[in-house]
Amino acid sequence: MTVAATALANLARIGQLKSEPRNIAECQRMLAMARTRLADAKLPSVSLEGRFTSAYNAAHAAALAALRWHGYRSENRFTVFQCLSHTLGWSAAQWRMLDAAHQKRNLAEYEGYLEVEEFTVAELCETVATLIKATSALLEAS
Repeated sequence: MTVAATALANLARIGQLKSEPRNIAECQRMLAMARTRLADAKLPSVSLEGRFTSAYNAAHAAALAALRWHGYRSENRFTVFQCLSHTLGWSAAQWRMLDAAHQKRNLAEYEGYLEVEEFTVAELCETVATLIKATSALLEAS
């Protein structure tokens, strides 16, 4: 068992992840959803807040597709992003950028406060595009 597989199994053992059989069709649907949401995030006619939310949702869908490919699911969005180090070999700096977006998303969802700037959405879109590409490569390898 690889280090990444052991880490994912340990997260399942302590209840952070739920083990489920790999479902390629589900992974492909999530990845398609991620692509659509990323395209929405790039539409200049959509509000800045709407583009941020679309980019964030694209990131979550792509990260969840990678996790599902490995045979796991999480109900915790932070965990889905944190697991990118195990599912795609991402560095902490890469997935922490998505965690920062997650924190902004939570402030918007639970406190009604969202302050984002154009460069934040652009940077998030770039990261999401990289995430979608990496997840696509993972699915194509199977």
